[in-house]
Amino acid sequence: METTKLSSKGQVILPKHIRAAHKWEPGLEFSVEDTPEGILLKPLKPFKPSRLEDLIGCGNYEGPPKTIEEMDAAIAAGIKSVYDLD
Repeated sequence: METTKLSSKGQVILPKHIRAAHKWEPGLEFSVEDTPEGILLKPLKPFKPSRLEDLIGCGNYEGPPKTIEEMDAAIAAGIKSVYDLD
């Protein structure tokens, strides 16, 4: 376990190996949540949320719409094939 100190400006330095493991670069913004266990930092998304209207056509799928059940079955089949599950 590593330790760090709180500066007089309220700054905390995250260890380099943690920043590298998460690919966090200088300037990345975090949300800060107070939890019963301590403080939780969550990196904010680097881009604004997308709207469905902005994404339609990205999938290049041509055919009838799939149901949720069909999509779930396709995902399960893909997982099964990748991990060789029976």
